[in-house]
Amino acid sequence: MIRDKSGNKAGKKKQLDLPKGVIAVAPPSFRRERALIKRGVWPVAGCDEAGRGPLAGPVVAAAVVLDPKRIPKGIDDSKRLSAERREELFEEICATASFSVACASPARIDRDNILRASLWALKRAVESLPEAPRHVFVDGRDRLDTACDCDAVIGGDGIVVSIAAASIIAKVTRDRLMCALAEECPGYGFESHKGYSVPEHLEALDRLGPSMHHRSFFAPVVAAREKHQPWTVKREADLFDPVQAVPLISAAE
Repeated sequence: MIRDKSGNKAGKKKQLDLPKGVIAVAPPSFRRERALIKRGVWPVAGCDEAGRGPLAGPVVAAAVVLDPKRIPKGIDDSKRLSAERREELFEEICATASFSVACASPARIDRDNILRASLWALKRAVESLPEAPRHVFVDGRDRLDTACDCDAVIGGDGIVVSIAAASIIAKVTRDRLMCALAEECPGYGFESHKGYSVPEHLEALDRLGPSMHHRSFFAPVVAAREKHQPWTVKREADLFDPVQAVPLISAAE
């Protein structure tokens, strides 16, 4: 029986009073994984990546199989957590779960494009797990070409706790890598912005030009290459320029 503060019966459970304009967001749950366990499907992995949007550094993918009896409290979409909380949960997940990490380098991103490189890294992370999973949940729209069943979950890092755990592993791993690259390539500020296109990074690109860790075909990097390394930028022939134009039909002799 629910009663109010005065001890009287209450017809409905009182809702939490939230500040105006604030929307309560439910944390990710283990519901989908538990449903598969009840059907005898195990291990079940969640996977996610970090670093699709930056101008520099790798895409880092992670796959995680949580221990149903030892799921760390507070796991959430890495974007909802502070850097300090991500670090704490990273250590807890590593201590209690099975996981693997894979990286797609800037060179692979340049060669394959960012989407294909990300999917490649995600698949490799799944395949590198100590025990092959029987089912995989992946964040996003694209299913992975894995040997086991795979479900793509849009917004999965905020819905499926295994995906959320993978998002934390991927994010913390990538942030640490970018701090290491900052020591190798000082001046770009990788340790603070982690390669994203913030004003500080764009100013450094314009001043220093691209490093070996930048993604060559992202627009701001192309602009910096044109300024500092113009010989690396392939230009298409201008068909309206009589000097560059190539005749389509040879003149008769």
